[in-house]
Amino acid sequence: MDRRQLADFLRSRRERITPADVGLPAGPRRRTPGLRREEVAQLAFISTEYYTRLEQARGPRPSREVLGGLTRALRLSDVERDHLHHLAGAPPGPPPGPSREVRPSILALLHRLPQAAAIVLSATYEVLAWNDLAAALMEDFSALPRRDRNLVRRVFLGPRPEGRRLYGVSDVDEFAASAVRNLRATAGRYPDDPEVAGLIRDLLDGSEEFARLWAAHDVCAAPTLCKTFRHPVVGPVSVNCDVLDISDRDQQVVIYTADPGTPSENALRLLSVVGTQRMDAPL
Repeated sequence: MDRRQLADFLRSRRERITPADVGLPAGPRRRTPGLRREEVAQLAFISTEYYTRLEQARGPRPSREVLGGLTRALRLSDVERDHLHHLAGAPPGPPPGPSREVRPSILALLHRLPQAAAIVLSATYEVLAWNDLAAALMEDFSALPRRDRNLVRRVFLGPRPEGRRLYGVSDVDEFAASAVRNLRATAGRYPDDPEVAGLIRDLLDGSEEFARLWAAHDVCAAPTLCKTFRHPVVGPVSVNCDVLDISDRDQQVVIYTADPGTPSENALRLLSVVGTQRMDAPL
């Protein structure tokens, strides 16, 4: 355990976070940058005295539970979490839950694909990032709360506007079965994550179809190479579906492209111009 480096690292992470970042009032006469020590201790569910000793390089080796609390309180990235564990002399185990942090280079990639609709999915099928064409083809994800950006939740629990299940994709039944298999594998990788458990519980309670597929205990799925979206404005859009794995984040980049010279390519070009506007809306 490197007490001095651990102390410096904790202090540097504490000073970069504002009270507003963690839902705390700034209050008057705040002299320290970032959070106060007692605020970090409160968020990490440890005593202020214990946290102060850690920052003064006088504390005992923190347990994994304490390190987990500090990771959440200080909003550490996956890399920072691992670094914290190494400084504390406790090499990190597997992450407690699927990563939601998308690398900047992946975000840049999405926006360098102007003729392709692209999204980034977490291991639980949460849409973490998307480009403008994906929003036009599927949905304006920026207008949705995080809970409603989950494709598994959407396919089994709705909504279904105009009778379209999951944006009217042609392989919706195959996607549903594949998603259940992958979600069961995800549950095996993150057995202690409350969000994974909560998602599965909601799906079991709300969908007989999900419960039936879940009971099969299947954990493998064949990829779908092409599908058709039934768009409410431009009609059917047939696309190739390519998936790139981001193994270190347990995420996937899903890219939808149309064959050159097809009506679907023209439809995607039109969607890239109008974006999420409804061309059929009354003036």
